[in-house]
Amino acid sequence: MDYRVIKENDLFLLTDPAGNINENHQYGLGLYMKDTRFLSKFRLKINGTDPVLLSSSAEENLLATILLTNPHMEKEGELSLWRESIEIERKRFIYGGVFYEKIKLKSYFPKKIAFTLSIQADVDFNDMFIVRGFQTGNVGKRTGEIKGESSLTYTYKGADDIKRATRISWDKEASYVDEQGEVMFSFELNHQEEEEITLMVQPQMGEGINENILSADEALSLLTQSYKKWEKSSTKVTTDHPTMQRLITRGLNDLRVLLTDVGFGAFPVAGLPWFGVPFGRDSLIAALQMLAFNPEVAKGTLRTMAAYQGTANDPWRDEQPGKIMHEIRYGELANTNQIPFTPYYGTVDATPLFLILLTEYVKWTGDLEFVQEMHMTIDRALIWINDYGDRDGDLFLEYHQESSKGIANQGWKDSGDSVVHRTGEYAKTPIALVEVQGYVYQAKMGIASLYDQLNKTDEANNLREEAEQLRKEFNEAFWMDDVSFYAIALDEHKHQVGTITSNPGHALLAEIMDEEKLNKVAERLISEPMFSGYGIRTMAEGEAGYNPMSYHDGSIWPHDNSLIVLGLSKANKQTEANKVIKGLVDAAEHFEYDRLPELFCGYSSKLDKPVKYPVACSPQAWAAGTPLAFVQAMLRLFPDSTAGTIQINPVLIDDMNELSVENLVIGSGKLSLTVKKEESETIIYVKENTTKYELLSQCKVRNYVG
Repeated sequence: MDYRVIKENDLFLLTDPAGNINENHQYGLGLYMKDTRFLSKFRLKINGTDPVLLSSSAEENLLATILLTNPHMEKEGELSLWRESIEIERKRFIYGGVFYEKIKLKSYFPKKIAFTLSIQADVDFNDMFIVRGFQTGNVGKRTGEIKGESSLTYTYKGADDIKRATRISWDKEASYVDEQGEVMFSFELNHQEEEEITLMVQPQMGEGINENILSADEALSLLTQSYKKWEKSSTKVTTDHPTMQRLITRGLNDLRVLLTDVGFGAFPVAGLPWFGVPFGRDSLIAALQMLAFNPEVAKGTLRTMAAYQGTANDPWRDEQPGKIMHEIRYGELANTNQIPFTPYYGTVDATPLFLILLTEYVKWTGDLEFVQEMHMTIDRALIWINDYGDRDGDLFLEYHQESSKGIANQGWKDSGDSVVHRTGEYAKTPIALVEVQGYVYQAKMGIASLYDQLNKTDEANNLREEAEQLRKEFNEAFWMDDVSFYAIALDEHKHQVGTITSNPGHALLAEIMDEEKLNKVAERLISEPMFSGYGIRTMAEGEAGYNPMSYHDGSIWPHDNSLIVLGLSKANKQTEANKVIKGLVDAAEHFEYDRLPELFCGYSSKLDKPVKYPVACSPQAWAAGTPLAFVQAMLRLFPDSTAGTIQINPVLIDDMNELSVENLVIGSGKLSLTVKKEESETIIYVKENTTKYELLSQCKVRNYVG
């Protein structure tokens, strides 16, 4: 990464590797909260000169550490500071809505030495959409600067009438403070002597500044405790496969970074740096990937989405009653209705995905009380699917952009060129996507199973009838006999969009495919045009729209692969699933911090390493959730509280011989077990099972003896 990013709740900091925020940087560096930039400049200098970067690490999720030193400094032949005399360590973290930076200075010069350290700061209070160059508009203005004894405050009055402020404070007496944003400190250090200074930056919206913020040590202690609590509350996985182990650990830690609570419980935002907000599709899928590790996140995600469920017909926001949102923004442009993200509803798949996550959450936890809590949201979502999502009554969900500033393609492949005919012509809306029909089928069948438990027999039977009708129409309308694969979509004229893509792979998990067709889909997904060796491409090599460097037309998305892998596993296609898992694990070894990116280019593994996509988000929620989904897929673990059973039939990847999981939350209890390959068979050793569910497996199951 050419940037460093840290986040806690809804505040995040984006800097260059040296820890600086430089003005007019191509990445839009800054300190952001609620889609507003509360620091647009933050540069550290020693004796008025940029330090030399020694090391910069973002490996630790809760804080970033940067090590610098001074360059050689002479003026008119007189030495002012010998090179590498001062070690400068910057440690930064965020807690309680405050960005803390602890700067430790240590002298290695043999004599007492004097120097200055300064911070140059500024704030533009720009809306994120303006920073990224997506939008211009009517905005407010800076209203002044306030210089205190140990603080500097910038104020702003927005076009939305919201007052915003940034307060920068410090715990050492400054030798000079300029209202334009320079704060200077003087130091005198002997050999091996150290001194530390703490800077605190506090964004504020509304009236007043909270003067009673925590000390840096208190804040860091509480932040560390919250990470330990997260680790303790999540399923622990250990394996003898080093790369997979690092991927799992990194994924779980990244998801902790991305957790945010806007008042309805913790949920994962989509990704950093630009998508640190509630996202319908992304947050729902990431929570789905996490069910085996922390099902409580699903509850927070579902409550958040339910709180913003559509209530009106509003073409400006592509909103309809019952629809689950695509994305919400909190900045000045959104608040003044200059952009439709308040929230914006231009997504065709978030509504069925909401119902799928709810169903799967209950299958894992047995929490039928939560179904009762969500019953009105469920009813409205089902009405939207039937009355609004199906625009022409043919049983298929279609999308069409109504908003002048909305999104044209409204499935997960939402770039403008992602739905393309084999002729190279772009499909025109209304468009019915193949995977979305699978989502609807899975959603209706799942909700029907929950209604059975609640004695809503008529509603359950109606949903199954609707789902069965959809299944029949789906297999006729989307199947292409000439290539033995499903079309990515039906266009405005109900013509098949025949390009070979990864989209049909998502429908494997829904169990909507005829068995003969399923076998051909599985075979095609791991064929050479689709499988690069590092993962399944979004589009097959050789198609008219194929481009390995594109965002959606030949690249590889880990989350896309994870949903396909779960579907293959559920369909008893574990050989194919494990081939895909191994490809992505091999790719992960080439990425920084053992972190799967949002996406990477679709070039063949014959190049010996994956080719990075230049502007992929990192960390990104559903990429972080991918290795967690791999664990479930290798275990072939599918609990079902409605049946009181846990299906588990493990098939580990070739170079893994042991996999242990501890404290899997299922039902009202926990499951801990170890899977081992022993000679020619796989054996499950059960350490603990307090779930009260029956364990169903084709493998040998034994009690664990420690």
